[in-house]
Amino acid sequence: MRRRRIIQLLSALIYNANLPGFAAGRIYTKQPKGLCVPGLNCYSCPGAVASCPLGTLQNKLVSTPDKAMFYIIGILLLFGVLFGRLICGFLCPFGLLQELLHKIPVPKLQKSRVTQRISYLKYIVLILFIGILPAVTGSPAFCQYICPAGTLEAGIPLVAMNEGLQAIIGGLFQWKVFILAGLVILSVFAHRGFCRFACPLGALYSFFNKISVFGIRVEKSTCNHCGKCIRACPMDIKMPGDRECISCGKCIDVCSRGAVSWKHKRDKKRKEMECER
Repeated sequence: MRRRRIIQLLSALIYNANLPGFAAGRIYTKQPKGLCVPGLNCYSCPGAVASCPLGTLQNKLVSTPDKAMFYIIGILLLFGVLFGRLICGFLCPFGLLQELLHKIPVPKLQKSRVTQRISYLKYIVLILFIGILPAVTGSPAFCQYICPAGTLEAGIPLVAMNEGLQAIIGGLFQWKVFILAGLVILSVFAHRGFCRFACPLGALYSFFNKISVFGIRVEKSTCNHCGKCIRACPMDIKMPGDRECISCGKCIDVCSRGAVSWKHKRDKKRKEMECER
């Protein structure tokens, strides 16, 4: 767990390495800004040195198709095939923030069939705000109306540092601050509330969990279905490695039979056994 936290912190720092941008209140526009990071991290954040895959995808969907469209589709496929939702567990700064908020000592919302059903909401957000609305309205709907990471990382810092923006903010900015505040409160009570229930990037990566190179694997021949892994997991999984799994590794720690493991380590062990034969 300590190693995962270090990776999360390093990812957040690397994504937002332009620290002087926060003091200047200006967006970084030099290279490698044209590249996309794996996690949810706003392009307009003063510290961001690269682009958000969701924001880039929406902007390309509303513009004339070009080579950049194939780039963003290709990079999302690459991220998905390599890591799946492991990106959510290790490489997403907003996911890290939610985990830290959840450490605040208050009564917590426990997993249930209700939370499992609510977790399907993120697929509706993906279809509606990433697919349909950008095509219909010609605007990046998720970034414009919902994205809490954009409000926190870009909207609030830029408005705070620019008097010109302060003079023109209106109802839309207030709406997004309201959304952010609601999700911050939700994350205090529910582990990764936004990640579990509303994040379209997590929904997109979830389709790759079964085939991703890195992630969690269950050895069915060893598993005795005791349920310890499911109870230890803070997400709404039905089995480690399914679409709700963010590969945090908690299930590996509690499995006494060694049935749950990292995919790459299991593959390495199999190769060693084959060599011994």
